[in-house]
Amino acid sequence: MTEDLRYPVGKFHHEGDITAAHREAWMRDIEQLPDKLAAAIQGLSPEQLNTPYRDGGWTVRQVVHHLADSHMNAFIRMKLALTEERPTIKPYEEGDWAALPDSVSAEPQLSLDLLKGLHARWILLLQSMSDADFAKTFFHPGSQQVQRLDRTLGLYAWHSRHHVAHITSLRERMGW
Repeated sequence: MTEDLRYPVGKFHHEGDITAAHREAWMRDIEQLPDKLAAAIQGLSPEQLNTPYRDGGWTVRQVVHHLADSHMNAFIRMKLALTEERPTIKPYEEGDWAALPDSVSAEPQLSLDLLKGLHARWILLLQSMSDADFAKTFFHPGSQQVQRLDRTLGLYAWHSRHHVAHITSLRERMGW
């Protein structure tokens, strides 16, 4: 069996009820992302930062900037769902965003700093949420699905681990 470099921690999957214990574990993943991401790219040269994590994949630099782009959107989607009745969120073309000049050439530290502040705010929000808050929803027109905030939390906890693993598995394969 060949390793699928696209999904180093597997695809996101959760069946059944989401418990407070699930949410607490997922919040830890969200809280820990900035430090784990910083550790994953520590000491990488510009050439290494510009190396794709797999053939046809984004560079390490683009992965770092994608995390900031994606998690800003997730934070805003959650806030919309907490303050509006089942809002329709605005999807974005993540591949197109990753190809923009800031994602291709900006120093990763910019997104690391952004993620540190964003995730600190996000954790404060998540810790303040009630069971009823986590049951609130938004509509995603891209998937044509209504998403609950507790499942969204799980998805972005997975997303955090998923992209850090892209970088750490590349480092392992390349002996960096």
